[in-house]
Amino acid sequence: MVNETKLQTPPGYRILDIDGLRALLAGLPLREKLGGDPKEWTIEEVGDGNLNLVFIVRSSATGFAVKQALPYVRLVGDSWPLPLSRAHYEHMALSIQAKHAAGLVPAIHHYDKTLALIVMELLDPHIIMRRGMISGIPYPKFADDISTFMAANLFHTSALAHSAHDFKGLIADFSGNTALCRITEDLIFTEPYMMAENNRWTSPWLDGQAASIRADVDLKCAVSKLKLKFIGSPEAMIHGDLHTGSVMLTADDTRVIDPEFAFMGPMGFDVGALIANLLLNYFSQIGHEGHVGARDEYRVWILDAVEQVWMLFRRKFIAQWEAHGTGDGYPAVLFEDPAGKAILARERDAYMDRLFRDTLGFAAAKMIRRILGLAHNIDLEWITDEQTRATAEARSLLLARDLMVNTESYGSIGTVAEAARRINALVPDIKGP
Repeated sequence: MVNETKLQTPPGYRILDIDGLRALLAGLPLREKLGGDPKEWTIEEVGDGNLNLVFIVRSSATGFAVKQALPYVRLVGDSWPLPLSRAHYEHMALSIQAKHAAGLVPAIHHYDKTLALIVMELLDPHIIMRRGMISGIPYPKFADDISTFMAANLFHTSALAHSAHDFKGLIADFSGNTALCRITEDLIFTEPYMMAENNRWTSPWLDGQAASIRADVDLKCAVSKLKLKFIGSPEAMIHGDLHTGSVMLTADDTRVIDPEFAFMGPMGFDVGALIANLLLNYFSQIGHEGHVGARDEYRVWILDAVEQVWMLFRRKFIAQWEAHGTGDGYPAVLFEDPAGKAILARERDAYMDRLFRDTLGFAAAKMIRRILGLAHNIDLEWITDEQTRATAEARSLLLARDLMVNTESYGSIGTVAEAARRINALVPDIKGP
């Protein structure tokens, strides 16, 4: 990836440490909510992501989560500059998401544009979903909650709900988030399919499979079609990085966090990213169970969640369209008579079928990048035995390749789950390089 951004910060910006954040909060109205002596507040930096600083602030009365954008990619360092404006897009996206899916994102308490800093509701005792799944924890409300989040936000930021004027205004509002889009465009849709400096994989076990993917012209053509759709299809405001690391939850409450990659893009990218991460966790269970078969029941839950996420999303999206389809896309005035209503109902189904195919392709791309590209998932990375990890990754790559190249052969989400079960059962463990 060629980075063309120069490291720069606006006047007044500074990277906060614990003492600096304490002083900042002590001077804000939020001090009244925290209460007590600021010296007694506990503050720790807990960010384990690729880009930002994240602080947890606690007092005897309450607590906050504070996120500050750095002017570079934290995972790499200041050799990879990144615009601070991503905090602006995250703040804007969170505000829109809260409007359409109330209670499914953290509340915002303060935003400082100069410091690229957002003070948010502290989600406690919530944990990152990815970590919970590594531990084998089922989440009974997750599929219902996340499908509500996606259906509401994707529909209500699309031309199905908006006038052309307002929809184009949304496109303009998010059009400047190009640096983060470029990360996606390169790290997901291009670099895993070539020899690139950022790439890494479980070598030597996956050397052959990585080389095969780099030589796979059909796969590279398929992923290029997806990249073109990502670049040129502003269907709705998408989260842009929706995966199990961007969800914090308990058994009873689900919240979606970190929408700094948000822009107007293809809906299937969000849905596919989420399904991809569920599937990666499914294959990773071989490395997290105490003995063979110990996580079989949990595997059943994961694939059931995959199916439920798509089926509930489809049903809720269509319901939103039926109730609120007043946008300039498919103008309601054209379908008022009984024949028109019947045709529109069929077209809604056809629309969702197209979106399903996009979802599978994007899911495949996200799976491949997490195994062959720069930023990997702890679902797989925390498997300490390299051969076991490579087995899980090889099975994931096999499914991903088929999902992307043979998308039309998957007529339902159930066939995706069945393919995952079949691959997990029949593809032998890796025994040697």
